[in-house]
Amino acid sequence: MSLPLEGLSAVVTGAGRGLGRAEALELARLGASVVVNDYGQPGRDGSGEASAAPAEAVADEIRAAGGRAVAHLGDVSDFAAARDLVGLAIDTYGRLDILVNNAGILRDRMVFSMSEDEWDSVVRVHLKGHFNTTHFAAVHWRERSKAAGGPVYGRIVNTSSEAFLAGSAGQPNYAAAKGGIVGLTTSTALALGKYGVTANAICPRARTRMTEDVFAARPPDETFGAGGGPGHGQLDPLAPEHVSPLVGYLASPAAERINGQLLVVHGGMVAVVERPRVAAKFDSAKETFSYEELDGVLSPYYASRPPNETFGAAEVLGLKRE
Repeated sequence: MSLPLEGLSAVVTGAGRGLGRAEALELARLGASVVVNDYGQPGRDGSGEASAAPAEAVADEIRAAGGRAVAHLGDVSDFAAARDLVGLAIDTYGRLDILVNNAGILRDRMVFSMSEDEWDSVVRVHLKGHFNTTHFAAVHWRERSKAAGGPVYGRIVNTSSEAFLAGSAGQPNYAAAKGGIVGLTTSTALALGKYGVTANAICPRARTRMTEDVFAARPPDETFGAGGGPGHGQLDPLAPEHVSPLVGYLASPAAERINGQLLVVHGGMVAVVERPRVAAKFDSAKETFSYEELDGVLSPYYASRPPNETFGAAEVLGLKRE
């Protein structure tokens, strides 16, 4: 029996550690040949010995398990590096089928304390990084579709965040970038659907090196592993391994009808987020509204709503596996 991703090739960005690593390993487990991207460079371990770059270590791990993988050391926020990354997949495996955008950084600060560089760097890596790889993958799929005279296989899985959905007071740069990624995803889904390509976004909650200051540390008296309960090998509810199966599924042929969607995933739970809906509509009595007329319809409307209710959906932060 063949694996669901057998014969397909994938790029995973930010895959040297944490969530990206788990996603690369899962795609390889499902049969995909993987390009493991990460910005990290070779270094030294605790004994002073030379150590492989994180991306190379993950690629080695995949190959040791019998899979196919190559490493790419590059910053996806650089347009040329993103072109080289997609080109490496095509040159190595003959084509690109799956793109998982995961690379990101955090520079948390309140909006009144945030520097220009803290804003620019986060938006550049997250949002521009997603665009860069998507652009070159889209060019590849469009050219393949034209040559084939019909749809081809293409899957994009982008990484948004609950910080965009719920609002995050100390992360205006991150929340804005993650919201932009959702807009990029829905636009891409519409643009590439005719070529056979789907684009979806996930909002994962996972304990990784990037989020170690966001989530509380694991309780020291609990052991997390495969199966069981607390103290008996239960998987950490914030483990990246809770997220990677959804990425594998969205990358598979089974998910061909899922396009332009946003899903929250963590701790053994997947939630499908519904698109925004119009809550109320007001029409002007004449051709256009006046200040007085707006005051007459909007002020009573908002007076009847909870004072702290915003467009943000804070309730997603309470989602958990029952």
